[in-house]
Amino acid sequence: MSEIATSATATSPAAGLRQRVLLIEDDVRLGRMVEDYLSEAGWTVRRAPTLALAQQELESARHGPGFDAVVLDLMLPDGDGLDLCRRLRGGGDDLPVLVLSARGDPLDRVIGLELGADDYLAKPFEPRELLARLRAIVRRRQGQPGSTHVLRFGRLEIDPQARHARIDGELRQLTGYQFDLLLALARHPGRVLSRDFLLDAVKSSGAQEVYDRSIDVHVSRIRAVLEDDPRHPRRILTLRGAGYVFARSQE
Repeated sequence: MSEIATSATATSPAAGLRQRVLLIEDDVRLGRMVEDYLSEAGWTVRRAPTLALAQQELESARHGPGFDAVVLDLMLPDGDGLDLCRRLRGGGDDLPVLVLSARGDPLDRVIGLELGADDYLAKPFEPRELLARLRAIVRRRQGQPGSTHVLRFGRLEIDPQARHARIDGELRQLTGYQFDLLLALARHPGRVLSRDFLLDAVKSSGAQEVYDRSIDVHVSRIRAVLEDDPRHPRRILTLRGAGYVFARSQE
């Protein structure tokens, strides 16, 4: 049985607007099906069946037009796809990453998100859902309409237009999903925000996460990046059984 569900007709965007995606998938049949579907939807697709070839593609892209996103399988012949995700984020690269895997264990999803993946889609999947999620993570990286007023909380500065978070002027690396979540919290300082509220707020910006645990994982990651001591957070506080509070007053 194929690990991609029956495809539907895709709509191609106007010429000249093609976005580039690196598909890292060793299953030849599945890879071709995804490549054909995304190409029909207006994407330029490069496929790499191994981590080594994927790294070569990424290096080459640094001297060319670059990629707009990566679709990353976990189980590859020469290693775990999460190793590539870890290297990207460790090097400060915010390239959107959508993890695509037959490993449906929730723990794998959590680990993927903690390592900086923007989204996670289990096989088998609907190609339309893959396309929607892919468009969403790219849209988040490119920025969303709305207020461009820079938010300042003590040493922390959040720039919605540039989609940057800085502490003492130093840029802190967040994925697109994590920045959207931080922005949703920061726009309601002092208020207790439930996980359901945050899920709805981030979905409205194009995010595709649909389960409560993802909020906890991403808040933990944001704390690791922004808090002086993530074990004793002072910017994003937890109210047990209720949700999260973004502190009005911060050092």
